[in-house]
Amino acid sequence: MVQKLVVYPDDRMNCTSTDVRSFNQTLWDVIEDMRDTMQAHDIEAMAAMQIAYPYNIILIKEGGEYHEYINPRIIKNEDLFDSEESSIHYPDVTVTIPRYGKIKLVYEDRNGKVHYEDIDNRELAATLQRKIDITFGGNILDKVDKKTREKILDALTGKGLMPKTDDVCPTFSRKDYFVSFSDKLLFLMGLSLLTPLFHFSKNTIDNIYTYDKIAFPAVIVLMIVFFFYAQYEARKYKQCSSCQIGNNIGVMIKRGVAALAFAIGAYFLVNPN
Repeated sequence: MVQKLVVYPDDRMNCTSTDVRSFNQTLWDVIEDMRDTMQAHDIEAMAAMQIAYPYNIILIKEGGEYHEYINPRIIKNEDLFDSEESSIHYPDVTVTIPRYGKIKLVYEDRNGKVHYEDIDNRELAATLQRKIDITFGGNILDKVDKKTREKILDALTGKGLMPKTDDVCPTFSRKDYFVSFSDKLLFLMGLSLLTPLFHFSKNTIDNIYTYDKIAFPAVIVLMIVFFFYAQYEARKYKQCSSCQIGNNIGVMIKRGVAALAFAIGAYFLVNPN
Protein backbone atom coordinates (compact mmCIF):
# COMPACT_ATOMS: atom_id res chain seq x y z
CA MET A 1 0.00 0.00 0.00
CA VAL A 2 1.30 3.46 -0.92
CA GLN A 3 2.01 5.53 2.19
CA LYS A 4 2.39 9.28 2.71
CA LEU A 5 5.98 10.55 2.64
CA VAL A 6 7.41 12.20 5.75
CA VAL A 7 8.47 15.62 4.46
CA TYR A 8 9.99 18.60 6.28
CA PRO A 9 8.96 20.03 8.73
CA ASP A 10 7.53 16.73 10.01
CA ASP A 11 9.81 16.01 13.01
CA ARG A 12 9.22 12.26 13.01
CA MET A 13 12.44 12.02 10.98
CA ASN A 14 14.31 12.95 14.17
CA CYS A 15 13.30 9.66 15.80
CA THR A 16 15.82 6.85 16.11
CA SER A 17 14.51 3.74 14.39
CA THR A 18 14.12 0.49 16.31
CA ASP A 19 16.01 -2.62 15.22
CA VAL A 20 13.80 -5.36 13.78
CA ARG A 21 13.55 -8.36 16.12
CA SER A 22 10.57 -10.23 14.66
CA PHE A 23 10.99 -11.42 11.07
CA ASN A 24 7.35 -12.09 10.26
CA GLN A 25 4.41 -10.86 8.22
CA THR A 26 4.44 -7.47 9.93
CA LEU A 27 7.98 -6.84 8.66
CA TRP A 28 7.09 -8.05 5.20
CA ASP A 29 4.05 -5.76 5.08
CA VAL A 30 6.25 -2.76 5.95
CA ILE A 31 8.69 -3.70 3.18
CA GLU A 32 5.78 -4.05 0.75
CA ASP A 33 4.49 -0.58 1.68
CA MET A 34 8.00 0.84 1.16
CA ARG A 35 8.25 -0.78 -2.27
CA ASP A 36 4.77 0.43 -3.31
CA THR A 37 5.57 3.98 -2.17
CA MET A 38 8.93 3.99 -3.97
CA GLN A 39 7.26 2.86 -7.18
CA ALA A 40 4.48 5.43 -6.87
CA HIS A 41 6.92 8.31 -6.35
CA ASP A 42 9.77 7.00 -8.53
CA ILE A 43 12.18 6.83 -5.57
CA GLU A 44 15.42 4.83 -5.78
CA ALA A 45 16.10 4.38 -2.04
CA MET A 46 14.12 4.66 1.17
CA ALA A 47 14.43 4.22 4.92
CA ALA A 48 11.29 3.00 6.66
CA MET A 49 11.00 6.20 8.71
CA GLN A 50 10.49 8.13 5.47
CA ILE A 51 6.96 6.70 5.46
CA ALA A 52 6.64 6.94 9.27
CA TYR A 53 7.58 3.35 10.15
CA PRO A 54 10.15 3.61 12.99
CA TYR A 55 12.02 0.45 12.03
CA ASN A 56 15.63 -0.04 10.97
CA ILE A 57 14.84 -1.05 7.39
CA ILE A 58 16.35 0.28 4.16
CA LEU A 59 15.17 -0.55 0.66
CA ILE A 60 17.30 0.29 -2.39
CA LYS A 61 16.35 -0.22 -6.00
CA GLU A 62 19.25 -1.79 -7.89
CA GLY A 63 18.48 -2.36 -11.53
CA GLY A 64 14.99 -3.82 -11.56
CA GLU A 65 15.27 -5.39 -8.11
CA TYR A 66 14.74 -4.05 -4.63
CA HIS A 67 17.51 -4.91 -2.18
CA GLU A 68 16.37 -5.19 1.42
CA TYR A 69 18.73 -4.19 4.25
CA ILE A 70 17.38 -5.00 7.72
CA ASN A 71 19.26 -3.61 10.76
CA PRO A 72 22.25 -2.47 8.63
CA ARG A 73 25.51 -1.39 10.29
CA ILE A 74 28.73 -0.13 8.72
CA ILE A 75 31.70 -1.94 10.24
CA LYS A 76 34.46 -0.59 7.99
CA ASN A 77 34.90 2.40 5.68
CA GLU A 78 37.52 4.09 3.49
CA ASP A 79 37.96 6.31 0.41
CA LEU A 80 36.51 9.62 1.61
CA PHE A 81 35.00 11.74 -1.18
CA ASP A 82 32.53 14.61 -1.71
CA SER A 83 29.05 13.31 -2.47
CA GLU A 84 26.34 15.54 -3.96
CA GLU A 85 23.11 14.52 -2.27
CA SER A 86 19.42 15.34 -2.00
CA SER A 87 16.60 13.97 0.12
CA ILE A 88 12.85 13.64 -0.36
CA HIS A 89 12.52 15.01 3.17
CA TYR A 90 13.82 18.42 1.97
CA PRO A 91 12.21 19.26 -1.39
CA ASP A 92 14.58 20.72 -4.03
CA VAL A 93 17.58 20.80 -1.67
CA THR A 94 21.01 19.55 -2.81
CA VAL A 95 24.13 19.62 -0.63
CA THR A 96 27.69 18.29 -0.82
CA ILE A 97 28.61 15.91 1.99
CA PRO A 98 31.79 13.92 2.72
CA ARG A 99 31.08 10.20 2.38
CA TYR A 100 33.07 7.00 2.15
CA GLY A 101 33.27 5.36 -1.25
CA LYS A 102 34.02 1.92 0.16
CA ILE A 103 32.18 0.36 3.08
CA LYS A 104 31.75 -3.06 4.66
CA LEU A 105 28.16 -3.65 5.70
CA VAL A 106 26.53 -6.18 8.00
CA TYR A 107 22.76 -6.58 7.78
CA GLU A 108 19.94 -9.12 7.95
CA ASP A 109 17.49 -10.22 5.29
CA ARG A 110 13.72 -10.55 5.69
CA ASN A 111 14.16 -13.99 7.26
CA GLY A 112 16.71 -12.86 9.84
CA LYS A 113 19.79 -14.31 8.13
CA VAL A 114 22.95 -12.25 8.64
CA HIS A 115 24.88 -11.04 5.58
CA TYR A 116 28.19 -9.23 5.11
CA GLU A 117 28.75 -7.17 2.00
CA ASP A 118 31.72 -5.18 0.66
CA ILE A 119 30.52 -2.18 -1.33
CA ASP A 120 32.97 -0.20 -3.47
CA ASN A 121 30.43 1.61 -5.64
CA ARG A 122 30.52 5.23 -4.48
CA GLU A 123 26.91 6.01 -5.33
CA LEU A 124 25.55 2.94 -3.55
CA ALA A 125 27.88 3.43 -0.57
CA ALA A 126 26.80 7.07 -0.19
CA THR A 127 23.13 6.13 -0.51
CA LEU A 128 23.43 3.52 2.23
CA GLN A 129 25.23 5.97 4.51
CA ARG A 130 22.53 8.59 3.94
CA LYS A 131 19.73 6.12 4.72
CA ILE A 132 21.54 4.73 7.77
CA ASP A 133 21.81 8.32 9.04
CA ILE A 134 18.02 8.49 8.86
CA THR A 135 17.65 5.31 10.94
CA PHE A 136 19.64 7.09 13.67
CA GLY A 137 17.43 10.19 13.50
CA GLY A 138 19.80 12.18 11.29
CA ASN A 139 19.48 13.89 7.92
CA ILE A 140 21.62 15.55 5.25
CA LEU A 141 21.45 18.97 6.91
CA ASP A 142 23.19 17.53 9.98
CA LYS A 143 26.25 17.09 7.77
CA VAL A 144 26.61 20.71 6.62
CA ASP A 145 27.87 23.78 8.48
CA LYS A 146 25.49 25.89 10.55
CA LYS A 147 25.41 28.82 8.12
CA THR A 148 24.51 26.60 5.15
CA ARG A 149 21.85 24.82 7.19
CA GLU A 150 20.22 28.09 8.27
CA LYS A 151 20.26 29.37 4.68
CA ILE A 152 18.50 26.23 3.43
CA LEU A 153 15.89 26.31 6.21
CA ASP A 154 15.22 30.00 5.49
CA ALA A 155 14.64 29.11 1.84
CA LEU A 156 12.22 26.34 2.83
CA THR A 157 10.41 28.79 5.08
CA GLY A 158 10.02 31.12 2.10
CA LYS A 159 8.27 28.28 0.25
CA GLY A 160 5.69 28.02 3.02
CA LEU A 161 7.15 24.84 4.48
CA MET A 162 7.68 26.21 7.99
CA PRO A 163 4.66 25.57 10.27
CA LYS A 164 3.49 27.69 13.13
CA THR A 165 5.72 27.45 16.18
CA ASP A 166 3.00 25.78 18.24
CA ASP A 167 2.83 22.92 15.75
CA VAL A 168 6.44 21.82 15.96
CA CYS A 169 8.28 19.90 18.64
CA PRO A 170 11.02 22.06 20.18
CA THR A 171 14.63 21.12 19.51
CA PHE A 172 15.16 20.89 23.26
CA SER A 173 12.46 19.63 25.59
CA ARG A 174 12.14 20.43 29.28
CA LYS A 175 11.48 16.76 29.89
CA ASP A 176 15.17 16.20 29.20
CA TYR A 177 15.91 17.83 32.55
CA PHE A 178 14.15 14.94 34.31
CA VAL A 179 16.26 12.42 32.39
CA SER A 180 19.49 14.30 33.10
CA PHE A 181 18.83 14.53 36.84
CA SER A 182 17.79 10.86 36.97
CA ASP A 183 21.01 9.85 35.25
CA LYS A 184 23.05 11.74 37.83
CA LEU A 185 21.22 10.00 40.67
CA LEU A 186 21.73 6.62 39.01
CA PHE A 187 25.42 7.32 38.49
CA LEU A 188 25.90 8.00 42.19
CA MET A 189 23.82 4.92 43.08
CA GLY A 190 26.12 2.84 40.91
CA LEU A 191 29.20 4.32 42.58
CA SER A 192 27.77 3.49 46.01
CA LEU A 193 28.00 -0.22 45.17
CA LEU A 194 31.79 0.14 45.40
CA THR A 195 31.50 0.94 49.11
CA PRO A 196 32.63 -2.55 50.29
CA LEU A 197 35.97 -1.96 48.54
CA PHE A 198 36.84 0.87 50.91
CA HIS A 199 37.29 1.04 54.67
CA PHE A 200 34.67 3.69 55.42
CA SER A 201 33.42 4.40 58.91
CA LYS A 202 30.03 3.04 59.91
CA ASN A 203 28.61 6.57 59.91
CA THR A 204 29.78 7.12 56.32
CA ILE A 205 28.29 3.81 55.20
CA ASP A 206 25.00 4.75 56.92
CA ASN A 207 24.94 8.03 54.98
CA ILE A 208 25.68 6.28 51.67
CA TYR A 209 22.93 3.74 52.23
CA THR A 210 20.52 6.52 53.23
CA TYR A 211 21.30 8.20 49.90
CA ASP A 212 20.49 4.96 48.05
CA LYS A 213 17.16 4.65 49.87
CA ILE A 214 16.24 8.21 48.89
CA ALA A 215 17.61 8.11 45.33
CA PHE A 216 15.62 5.01 44.30
CA PRO A 217 12.13 6.49 44.83
CA ALA A 218 13.40 9.84 43.54
CA VAL A 219 14.31 8.29 40.18
CA ILE A 220 10.92 6.58 39.98
CA VAL A 221 9.10 9.85 40.72
CA LEU A 222 11.22 11.73 38.15
CA MET A 223 10.40 9.15 35.50
CA ILE A 224 6.67 9.36 36.26
CA VAL A 225 6.79 13.17 35.95
CA PHE A 226 8.86 12.77 32.78
CA PHE A 227 6.20 10.52 31.25
CA PHE A 228 3.30 12.86 31.98
CA TYR A 229 5.23 15.87 30.71
CA ALA A 230 6.03 13.94 27.52
CA GLN A 231 2.31 13.25 27.11
CA TYR A 232 1.62 16.96 27.55
CA GLU A 233 4.13 17.83 24.81
CA ALA A 234 2.65 15.22 22.49
CA ARG A 235 -0.72 16.96 22.78
CA LYS A 236 0.71 20.47 22.57
CA TYR A 237 2.91 19.97 19.51
CA LYS A 238 1.03 18.48 16.60
CA GLN A 239 4.16 17.14 14.92
CA CYS A 240 5.13 14.99 17.93
CA SER A 241 4.70 11.40 16.86
CA SER A 242 3.79 8.05 18.33
CA CYS A 243 7.36 6.85 17.81
CA GLN A 244 8.57 9.59 20.14
CA ILE A 245 6.08 8.44 22.77
CA GLY A 246 7.40 4.92 22.37
CA ASN A 247 10.93 6.19 22.92
CA ASN A 248 9.80 7.98 26.07
CA ILE A 249 8.39 4.76 27.47
CA GLY A 250 11.70 3.09 26.71
CA VAL A 251 13.53 5.83 28.60
CA MET A 252 11.30 5.24 31.63
CA ILE A 253 11.70 1.47 31.63
CA LYS A 254 15.46 1.57 31.22
CA ARG A 255 16.02 3.96 34.11
CA GLY A 256 13.41 2.31 36.31
CA VAL A 257 15.08 -1.08 35.89
CA ALA A 258 18.52 0.43 36.53
CA ALA A 259 17.27 2.12 39.72
CA LEU A 260 15.73 -1.14 40.96
CA ALA A 261 18.93 -3.08 40.22
CA PHE A 262 21.07 -0.53 42.05
CA ALA A 263 18.65 -0.47 45.01
CA ILE A 264 18.79 -4.27 45.33
CA GLY A 265 22.57 -4.17 45.03
CA ALA A 266 22.77 -1.51 47.74
CA TYR A 267 20.60 -3.60 50.05
CA PHE A 268 23.01 -6.50 49.86
CA LEU A 269 26.32 -4.66 49.47
CA VAL A 270 25.97 -1.34 51.28
CA ASN A 271 23.32 -1.96 53.95
CA PRO A 272 25.21 -1.67 57.26
CA ASN A 273 22.60 -3.66 59.20
